[in-house]
Amino acid sequence: GIVIFPTDTAFGIGCRIDNEESVERLFKIRKRPNDMAVPVLVNSIKMAKSYLENVDEKVLGLMNKYWPGALTIVLDCDKKLVHELVRGGGSTIGVRMPDHSDLLELISDVGVPILGPSANFHGESTPYLVEDLDPELIRLADYVLSGGTKETKNVSTVIDCTKDPWKMLRQGAIKID
Repeated sequence: GIVIFPTDTAFGIGCRIDNEESVERLFKIRKRPNDMAVPVLVNSIKMAKSYLENVDEKVLGLMNKYWPGALTIVLDCDKKLVHELVRGGGSTIGVRMPDHSDLLELISDVGVPILGPSANFHGESTPYLVEDLDPELIRLADYVLSGGTKETKNVSTVIDCTKDPWKMLRQGAIKID
């Protein structure tokens, strides 16, 4: 199903990475263009590595330093394991291990990564508080996980590690030199 949940940065909405029907439904609900990849949330470096390719020592260094936390790392993925919509039609995904114990427990219970775009309709404001959630989006979801975000009120930093040198795609809560 489709679940709305708090993360360490904002409220997210997602589903299992391995349920094609739910992935397609998530895109439809959010009105997200099919060529826009969605972030993938994991509970460990081990889980991330099972979906990624080319995880070198420098990337592992980033993961060890900033995870759990507000850093999304874009890398090539195993396209056989990751639905085309999740990849936005490309060959990469952005992965992150959130610093939120309830969400990490949820991912562990599910046993696979979950998708984690912000819980809003495409192009609308990012919800940082439960009061910011659109009632219509809540109605379309199957479940809302209770709780709150951390006080950062900032999105994750996104870095593309498929480039040399790496490319900052979005500056967020984590500052990387």
